Amino acid sequence: MERVTAGGARRIALAAQGFADRRPRGRVDIRTLRRVVDRIAVLQIDSVNVLSRSHYLPLFSRLGPYDRTLLDSMFEKRRELFEFWAHEASYVDIRLFPALRWRMEDAPNQAWGSMVALQRDRPGFVEKVLGQVRDEGPLTAAVLRPDAARRPGTMWNWHEGKVALEWLFYTGVISAVRRTQAFERVYDLTDRVIPPAIRNAPTLSKDEATRVLIRTAARAHGIATERDLRDYFRLGPLASKLAVTDLLASGQLLAVEVEGWNEPGYLDPAAALPRRMSARALLSPFDSLIWTRPRTERIFGFNYRLEIYTPAAARKYGYYVLPFLLGDRLVARVDLKADRPADVLRVRSAHGERRIDVGSVSQQLATELSNMAAWIGLDRVEVGDRGDVAEALRAAL
Repeated sequence: MERVTAGGARRIALAAQGFADRRPRGRVDIRTLRRVVDRIAVLQIDSVNVLSRSHYLPLFSRLGPYDRTLLDSMFEKRRELFEFWAHEASYVDIRLFPALRWRMEDAPNQAWGSMVALQRDRPGFVEKVLGQVRDEGPLTAAVLRPDAARRPGTMWNWHEGKVALEWLFYTGVISAVRRTQAFERVYDLTDRVIPPAIRNAPTLSKDEATRVLIRTAARAHGIATERDLRDYFRLGPLASKLAVTDLLASGQLLAVEVEGWNEPGYLDPAAALPRRMSARALLSPFDSLIWTRPRTERIFGFNYRLEIYTPAAARKYGYYVLPFLLGDRLVARVDLKADRPADVLRVRSAHGERRIDVGSVSQQLATELSNMAAWIGLDRVEVGDRGDVAEALRAAL
């Protein structure tokens, strides 16, 4: 069994995610975005917009400033991406639609409580909603919302029309056409959204699909444990382990021993191992490089928790904290907020990891924050007082 050093595993993982590539010097075009999507396959969506919608950030991290309407076009017009539950709610490479169809077909076996209650209490209601989409679509859930449901609430406080639409979405009968300015899904029949060549592709069995998804995860990770591979598309453990065994037997995965890992490692045979890394990037909390927190800690020695749902007084680092990648290390973390009325990117805290050159890290971080502010359309960056890097970062800016 081949042995991989901890540093080698770290550089393999970064290269697989596209961080070994030089950022484009000229204008970023649609072909450049396609190369990133081809590598990582999934862009996680999240409704939090304190800085930027999360699905835009991974492309900025790898490419630098780009026109966000290009990504919108890949989803809304070109149909090179589709929205579904992959890792979480995600934009997914359209070529993986056949590999996720089994999840849609299996949905009736996993009906959530509100859906069970809706089918029990209002028989025929879901079919009526489907008919309305067929006749009037594309439409949002707001069209089906009764006046009594027009009240503040959480995303899980859905009215019956929203429950029905989400069920039809999860079962693959309808799909997302686009998102509104308020980030609501706009739904239409899948037959009118997914390109016919993709929609009519042969249906994969769950085992076949799982192998495709694990192979995709392996390419995106470069090197991983079985748990890492499984988590990329939130697969079940038994199906994932069987797929890994099959891919090992066919040579599409290689078993490796990784320094410091307590579990077996699996290597993509095509993975690159750069001798050194010169990456510099601010990472979304939902970036596929770091979204599996135990993997992030294992590979980078970086303990990372999202504190959005932690009471403000109990937060250690802040509300919306982005790790800062420099070379092949995560060297700092910054709590960011786009203050659009003031035209300012606010750094509410800036903390460094142990044994870093604070001056050098601050200079590089200042450059990246300035690039981000300009990309978002903000005039300047302002740094608060919290964190051991804040003073040096303020001076660098």
